[in-house]
Amino acid sequence: MRVVIVEDEIRIREGIINLIKKNNREHIIAGAAENGLRGLELIEQTRPDLVITDIKMNEMDGLEMLHKLKERNIPVKVIVLSAYSDFDYAKQAIKLGVNEYLLKPISVNELTQALNTIEIQLTQEDKDTRNPEEIRTQNTIFYSLLLGGITADSKTVKYLKDSYNLDENSSFILIMAYLGNHYEENHKKIIREFQTILKEKALKYSLLKVAPNNAVVCIIYSCTEEQELERWFQNRVLLHIKRDKTLEACFGWIRFKGINELRSNYQILQKNMDWNIVLGDDIMVTYPKVNKIQTLPLSYPIEIENRMRTALCTLDNKKLELSRKDFCNHFRKGNIYSPKEIKECFVRFLWSMINVSKEIDYGKYENFEQQEYLKRLMAAITLNELEETLIHFISQFTEKESAKDAISFTIQRAKSLVHEFYNQGITLDEIAAKLNLTPEYLGTQFHKEMGINFSSYIKNFRIKKAKELLIGTHLKLYEVADKSGYGDPKYFSQVFKEATGFLPTEYRKMYK
Repeated sequence: MRVVIVEDEIRIREGIINLIKKNNREHIIAGAAENGLRGLELIEQTRPDLVITDIKMNEMDGLEMLHKLKERNIPVKVIVLSAYSDFDYAKQAIKLGVNEYLLKPISVNELTQALNTIEIQLTQEDKDTRNPEEIRTQNTIFYSLLLGGITADSKTVKYLKDSYNLDENSSFILIMAYLGNHYEENHKKIIREFQTILKEKALKYSLLKVAPNNAVVCIIYSCTEEQELERWFQNRVLLHIKRDKTLEACFGWIRFKGINELRSNYQILQKNMDWNIVLGDDIMVTYPKVNKIQTLPLSYPIEIENRMRTALCTLDNKKLELSRKDFCNHFRKGNIYSPKEIKECFVRFLWSMINVSKEIDYGKYENFEQQEYLKRLMAAITLNELEETLIHFISQFTEKESAKDAISFTIQRAKSLVHEFYNQGITLDEIAAKLNLTPEYLGTQFHKEMGINFSSYIKNFRIKKAKELLIGTHLKLYEVADKSGYGDPKYFSQVFKEATGFLPTEYRKMYK
């Protein structure tokens, strides 16, 4: 696989080059550039398989460079890097057909996984994109035009004309059946359903398995009654397929002319499939009709978010799950909202959960892979997929942490006493007395096993509890100080600022 890197920070650029070389010696660095303008020239010259690009760069940024590549019909796989976890940047990147979206700082595992995914896609496309002179099958040609990034040359056009009476200006209908995470178990079943039902109309069609997009695509051609067929499909086919309760699928429909318009129209339909979030899977997403849908303004349910914050801070799993359900039901009241705005609400809600969890210092969230959640939400086509992302986070949150075998029973008891009496100003001497140990021995052993001295541990624990109270309650400052184990509010404010960089009142404002 030949790779071009476009990144303005030399340290990051060289780091990526080294990671790629370590990941697979067969990967070739075709070149590296410091901005989008130079990157565009380099890509045109070298025609790589993959481009890894930053978004924010001088002269020409990554998004503008990708626009130029698209305009010039230069097919290439793309991994976008960004220090901005902003919805709009990600949305624009996805619209441009990027394959992976990674947030800085980039981990070795994330980049390795992205490279492996791209390599698998390239291998699959190489198998499926073959010359019709070699394998003259309609499905192979359509699949190559749909995903291979090629256009129908004169030989292909002649073959389609001679074999199927199709020319460059023939009319087509493209139907997309999106199966999501159920693709593997359901794609064969949906193909059988298509075959059974479409026989009723004696239609000419081709069925394609599009595994990278978890979809089955039906291409109908030489049809003279397109509008009648659309009504028949919505009223007959969808109802027939929906009778099978085990078959979870949603559908999209687009009409176009010209064999070389297949790929662009498929991409247009893909981008509009998230209307399923609003319409539900009983209604087919028909383009361009969805552009005429009148949507209502969507208000973000801040009250539900506040309840979620409180549930997180108080470790109340029942209230946390209830706030999650209330949030999801907020979008199930029959109102028609923009799917983009709904996704933005889910991004905001999930990011709020992640940030609160990290802020109150739950260890399991210190290395949370935020970009994975971002990708899930951005790629969601159904409301269920959006909800499942929240459920996945909640399930991790509610999992009980396994006991650490490396910590002795004595130190576990010492920690338990800290957690129980931290708000009463308990000291190392008092805990040692309760455990029938000398303070010197307990302090030494605590540092040895925990990697932190006792005084730092209890201070950090009190600060964590103070953060929970500041975020999750409306207690007055002196009450927060008292419940955190500090009798003097002024001293508490001093310690809190030393630990966080903010006064307690400033910290609370940031999370309200």
